[in-house]
Amino acid sequence: MSQLKSVQEKLRLVRVLRLLKKTYTYEELSKITGLPITVLNRYVRGKVLPSAERTKELLNLLLPYINIEEEVRKRIKFDEYGFFDNMPVLSDTALMSLIAEDVAGRYMDMNVDKVLTAATDGIAFGVHVARELNVDVVYAKKKKEVGVEKFYEVSYVPSASGSVTTLYLPQWALRKGENVLIVDDVIRSGETQRALLEMCRQAGAKPVGMFFLISVGDVIDHLKEEYSIPVESLIKLE
Repeated sequence: MSQLKSVQEKLRLVRVLRLLKKTYTYEELSKITGLPITVLNRYVRGKVLPSAERTKELLNLLLPYINIEEEVRKRIKFDEYGFFDNMPVLSDTALMSLIAEDVAGRYMDMNVDKVLTAATDGIAFGVHVARELNVDVVYAKKKKEVGVEKFYEVSYVPSASGSVTTLYLPQWALRKGENVLIVDDVIRSGETQRALLEMCRQAGAKPVGMFFLISVGDVIDHLKEEYSIPVESLIKLE
C-alpha cells in the first residue's frame, strides 16, 4: 500500500469513528473495538492516527455498524405537510465523505473529468464527490457573474413555479470531450438536471452518469430512458 493510500485509509477510519460517535457512546465503541476510551477519543479528535494494520482491523470491525442509506433517512426531517429538510445530511461532513466514497467507487472506471451540479444546495455534495474522484467541480448559477464573458445558458420552466428559470455556466468550466458526472442533493421533477445535460451538449462534453442523494418519485427512471446513461440515487422517496 502506498503512503498516500495508507493515510487516506486512516482518515477514512477517523470519519467512520466520528459518524459512529453520534450513535454510540465511547463505552460502547470500546466494547466493539477492544480499545481503551482514551485511545478512541484521540482517534476521533484526530490527535493520533492508528497504524496501517490497526486501521485495517478497525475498519473491518466498524464498517458493518454503518448503513449509509439508513443514516441519511434518519437525518431527513419532514414537516406536517410532507416537505423535508435535508440540511442535517448535507451538514454532516463525516457522513457526506463516506457517501462520496461510495459514489466515487461507482464511477471510478468512467474516467470522470468534471463533476457538474447546480447552485446552491448541490455544491456541498459536488465538492465531496469531486474530491474523492480527484477532479474539479463546477456549478451552474441563476445569475451571470461579473467578469465572465461567455456562458452556457439554458432556460426552463420549473413545474411548480410557472415562471422561467435560467441557469448560467461559464464556458471555461466545461470543455469538448470531457466526461462529466452530474450530481445533486435532491431530484424531484428533473428540469434542473435536464438543463445541466443540455449544458453538456452545448459544450460538446459527455455526461457519463447522474447521481443524487435523494430522488422523489420515478423521475430517475424517466431520465434513464431519455438519456441512456446511469442514473442513480442513494435513497428514493415516494
